[in-house]
This record gives sequence, structure tokens and C-alpha cells, in this order.
Amino acid sequence: MASCPQGHASGADDYCDVCGAQMAGSPVAAPAAGPAGAPSGAASPAAAAQGPVEECPVCRTPRAGQYCEVCGHDFSGSAPPRVPVVAARWEAVTGADRAYYDEVVGQGGPDAHTIAFPPYCPERSFPLAGEQVRIGRGSSRRPVKPEIDLTGPPEDPGVSHLHAVLLAQHDGSWTLVDPGSANGTRVNGKPVAVNVPVPVGPGDRIHVGAWTVITIREGTP
Repeated sequence: MASCPQGHASGADDYCDVCGAQMAGSPVAAPAAGPAGAPSGAASPAAAAQGPVEECPVCRTPRAGQYCEVCGHDFSGSAPPRVPVVAARWEAVTGADRAYYDEVVGQGGPDAHTIAFPPYCPERSFPLAGEQVRIGRGSSRRPVKPEIDLTGPPEDPGVSHLHAVLLAQHDGSWTLVDPGSANGTRVNGKPVAVNVPVPVGPGDRIHVGAWTVITIREGTP
């Protein structure tokens, strides 16, 4: 299975199944020879006996303990779901932001000239419920479908298959994590660092892709 520039394991050889990064044209350096002609990057017999590294079934982050470092998934399966006490129902409303699109195109990315702003993009509402809400574009090659599915139409090509994750907190609030999307995420205009949780609440605006904006609102009970 190939790895994308972000380090994700991908079953596709054109674009990463996890973050959407382009796979083609990425040279793979040959491992340097180690002692007795063995490649320096070759796994030791003890490491090989342990088998492949287990990945989180939610965000594909390599396991480093009982809980996923990014989304908090419990690998043991023994802990009850961490469902917060929610005083008010929140929702995420998606749409298109022309000002953000103009800024992205103005930065002159390699594919900026090929991305057009959609002439029509209806708002869609997604409830924030459960332990986590994933943001991204669904793929026929991945069985996991994000709760906030930005597949479209219209489809924003700058959105990764798993772009970001909203995580419920025990006090009823939410945080947002970008696990390593290809084009990054912004909250209220500020870039979000990879794997660093950022608190979000009603009125906050999340920008992903080339023109997509997600606004957090308090819905009706």
C-alpha cells in the first residue's frame, strides 16, 4: 500500500484516500544499505514479528496508546461512548464564500486557475451530534462516509476525503482538529495547525477547500 506525502496509507495511486494529496510523481528514495548489505530502514526481526502498525479506524492515525491522539477513539472498545451533555442543539451550515475563493485564487496555487466558483451552491445543514463529526468528501473506495459530506454537487476539489474532525467535549462544547488535510483549514480566518484542537462555537466560520465555508449555529430544539 502506497503512502502519500502526508504519510497516510492509501489504496489509490493517484490521490490519497485519506487526505486527497496527489500521489503521482512523488519519487521514492531507495533505502541506504546498512550493515551486511541490509537496508538501513529494514525492520528488525522483533519489529517484523509485531506485524503492521494499527491505525485508528476513524482518522487513520497510527496507534500510540489506548486512545487515538487525534480523535480520541478508544482502541480497546471497552469504554462507553463519550457523549457530552448538550444544552443546546448545534448545527453546521455549509455554503460557498466568494471572498475566500478570491483570496485562495489570488495566492496563485498550482491548480488555482482550474478551479471555478460555483454559480449556485445551496446551504445545507448538518446536526452536530454524537462523539465526533467528520468533515470531508465521500469516496467509493473508502467505506467510511463523513458526517458532513462535501461531495456536492457542487463539489469543492480542494476538500480532502477526511479534511477535519469536530470532537464533542464533556461540557457540551466542540473542538476542531485538522489531521493533515492537503490544503489546510481556517477558523475565523486563522490557519489551524495540524493535530492541534481548536475550540469552536456558534458564530464561528470554518473555511476548507477552495470556497467552502462551514458556519456553526445554534439550531432549534
